[in-house]
Amino acid sequence: MVMTLIQEAHPEASCGDQGSRIQTSPSSLSIDPPTLMHIKEGCTPPLSPRSLPLSPRSQRRLTGHTISTSPLSNSDLIRESIPQFYFPKGPPTSKEAYFECLDRVNRIFSGYPNGLPLSAFMPVTKEICKLPSYFSSVLFQKLDINRTGLVTKERLISDWLDQNMLVADGATRIFTVLKQHDTDYLTQDDFRPILRELLLTHQGLEFLHDTPEFQDRYAETVIFRIFYHCNKGGNGRLLLREIKRSHLFATLQQVDVEEDINKVLNYFSYEHFYVIYCKFWELDSDHDFVIDKDDLLRYGNHALTYRIVERIFSQVPRRFRSGVEGKMGYEDFVWFILSEEDKSSETSLEYWFKCVDLDCDGVITPNEMHHFYEEQVHRVECMAQEPVLFEDIVCQMSDMIKPKKDGHLTLRDLKNCKLSGNFFNILFNLNKFVAFETRDPFLIRMEREDPTLTEWDRFAHAEYIRLAMEEDGEDVFMDGSAEVLDDAFEYY
Repeated sequence: MVMTLIQEAHPEASCGDQGSRIQTSPSSLSIDPPTLMHIKEGCTPPLSPRSLPLSPRSQRRLTGHTISTSPLSNSDLIRESIPQFYFPKGPPTSKEAYFECLDRVNRIFSGYPNGLPLSAFMPVTKEICKLPSYFSSVLFQKLDINRTGLVTKERLISDWLDQNMLVADGATRIFTVLKQHDTDYLTQDDFRPILRELLLTHQGLEFLHDTPEFQDRYAETVIFRIFYHCNKGGNGRLLLREIKRSHLFATLQQVDVEEDINKVLNYFSYEHFYVIYCKFWELDSDHDFVIDKDDLLRYGNHALTYRIVERIFSQVPRRFRSGVEGKMGYEDFVWFILSEEDKSSETSLEYWFKCVDLDCDGVITPNEMHHFYEEQVHRVECMAQEPVLFEDIVCQMSDMIKPKKDGHLTLRDLKNCKLSGNFFNILFNLNKFVAFETRDPFLIRMEREDPTLTEWDRFAHAEYIRLAMEEDGEDVFMDGSAEVLDDAFEYY
């Protein structure tokens, strides 16, 4: 084929002695003999045209560099610059927004040429930085790095406006203000300053000013609840992405505008704190602020089985922070009661899944289910009731949860089912197991009336009313507090 192309390109090529250098043997050319009939004997192939450019491969071999083979000349090439589309710290602030904010800064600092003191810093916190008012002291200390007691306009511009914080989302703003300069996470201690200021300034918490010990307990409870719901890693280090996936910033803003702290159900409700603390105090019979296995067995009128309490104190679901061997501290109890009374949250499902997964292989098998249900059956028999056979329970749970593999329940299977809490109640909580079997119509009506409330919200509301009635005794009907009881009946 090559020789044919040569013949077509130069049909009048002259013959000469150079033709002797070509082997016309079919075997040597590895082409078919008929092809050679088109080439006159003794003809030489033409030389390659010197004017043709070398192939890219030849150029690389000769020069060691790759030369562009684009048919366009350099003058024809159009350089198109792609604008930046990824901004790690968020998109830049528009010039209009920047100068508008700068004007507000100038107005705020107009009467303070040397810098703003803490007493006049609130407008910066709310108008410029868009943070809740009780962040004022923390933000002031963040900007007053020299501890002069004043924040200058130049410091605010360089540390806030020029750092692109005007367009940052709320989670990034609170994370930047609260975190330490050498860390990329928040700890529990980072939240304590804003809780102290909140207790001093919020109208709904003024009644605690005379009881500083309960101020500390309230602040601890709020922090524990924040980390319970937001810190999915459970390592005590709250990351920015965890804050963004939570409702923390929206809740912090709600606290700033809501006068009734009890209406902020997420984290800050004083009624919720009151229920948690009183429950712990009831179990802590010797009031040493730690509880043991026997104390926890009395929880919920002995609702839990011995075997599940044993698993809790083996610290499989979560290691205790009490510092006392074999004892559960207040923080540990907060995690327990939140998990026990609301088994619909992801943290609660992970807590109880680790308890039931005896071999820690990530799968709950029928044998592990039977281990816990066996004690439950015995307790039902002691109540002179007919227990449900384990085989029926397994079938019922399988129909409810619908695991991908029969006989193997994974954490993902439980998270995909809205009724997973009943699975754990059947295994180790007698009172809730009986309530599930009887299908209490009052509970069903409560859920239908306000589906936005969680199981924890309903439990805390009912328990607070009960505890308030026990605290007031007969006076609940005498001093106008009967409205609390009316609210309870209305709630149910």
